[in-house]
Amino acid sequence: MKSIFLARPRQMTAAMLSVLCLSFVGSADWPQFQGPDRNGISTETGLARTWPEGGPKVLWSCAVGAGYGSPSIRDGEVYVLDRVNDQQDVLRCLSLDTGKELWNYSYDAPGNVSHNGSRTSPTVDEKCVYSVGMLGDFTCVDRKTHQALWKKNIVKDFGVETPGWGVVQAPSLYKDLVIVAPQAQDAYVAAFKRDTGELAWKSPAVGLVGYSTPVVAKLCGVDQAVMVGACKKGGGHPGKVGGISLENGSILWTYDGFQCSIPIPYPAVLPEDRLFITGGYGAGSAMIQLKLENGQMTAKELFKTDACGSQIQQPLFFGQYLYMNSNSNEREDGMLCLSLDGQVKWKTRDAWFSTTFERGPLMLVDNLILNLDGKKGVLFLIEPSPDGFKEVAQAKVFGGKEIWAPMAFSNGKLLLRNQQELKCLDLKNP
Repeated sequence: MKSIFLARPRQMTAAMLSVLCLSFVGSADWPQFQGPDRNGISTETGLARTWPEGGPKVLWSCAVGAGYGSPSIRDGEVYVLDRVNDQQDVLRCLSLDTGKELWNYSYDAPGNVSHNGSRTSPTVDEKCVYSVGMLGDFTCVDRKTHQALWKKNIVKDFGVETPGWGVVQAPSLYKDLVIVAPQAQDAYVAAFKRDTGELAWKSPAVGLVGYSTPVVAKLCGVDQAVMVGACKKGGGHPGKVGGISLENGSILWTYDGFQCSIPIPYPAVLPEDRLFITGGYGAGSAMIQLKLENGQMTAKELFKTDACGSQIQQPLFFGQYLYMNSNSNEREDGMLCLSLDGQVKWKTRDAWFSTTFERGPLMLVDNLILNLDGKKGVLFLIEPSPDGFKEVAQAKVFGGKEIWAPMAFSNGKLLLRNQQELKCLDLKNP
């Protein structure tokens, strides 16, 4: 039987292959979780197709506390919400070029949860940095004065208990609003004024407390926040996926065909008003399409499948296919390619490939996928294709375990971290 893997190049050096001498163009910021469009895709080009012996050059590295919070990048500055000794959250600002710490802002936040440490990326606009800490501290810090303009706590303020794995929220921006999900029954998603922190609106509940974050999308021409609500394990309280009005917090539509007791990924926005929803813990995946008729929005299920499900990481959409690390507590399929009608084209578990990527992060730059093995710390460069897994290069970049933090990319530099260290790799084509 023909292997699904079309090529398995060995580690290559620049001397072994000729490379195209392309200048790096289209550099862009990575100012929030999963990049400028929250889809894990960079618009930059000029990525090196071959790596030196020993892997890409490490431009700098620095120590960080334990956790899973990825960095954000704006105007040559790297922002990461760190956590120190179970006592403080620390927002650090580093130079993208050198890794030198330019300033920091810290606050007391004593406590711990299962799998302690930082959780999510800050969100950075022209003036401020918005972040949510592991215990619900929601802060707006001025980039010039390095001081908080306002501070909330979305657990205490809305009467919610801290979830077992901590508060996981990456703020979304829309016009003059910053949006997070307290996940209270009377304030599931909430919008605050960016400049003052004043509550602008709050939404009804679409489920129990989970670990997903609202993502802003335009569906059927309507701007909205899309949110996944958790269900109760074993039944009794269903969860929903819902669209929430960005004007007043009202529910625009719901879909109850996807049930996950611990939702983490947010729905991926696809062309033709479609959403791809995935999760672990036996939830599987689903595709829905939104329609607007007579002023009402409805969700139609296009397919539902148990053939794949990502517990932690966001899927990537490229060339009319979805690419994902279909791994969870229940099983590991490895990296997987899925057509938009729900057909699995290939998965790395089916052949000789030596890794399943575990719960590691992936992103797409210059039409190539970067995929970091969450257990072994090996970074892979992959050509996306529905015909089979095509490895272009690989390099060991980390030791340790639970290398699950999403990556960030700007100006040819890849930022990635494990439980002790943040690294910056040079991926420019020389």
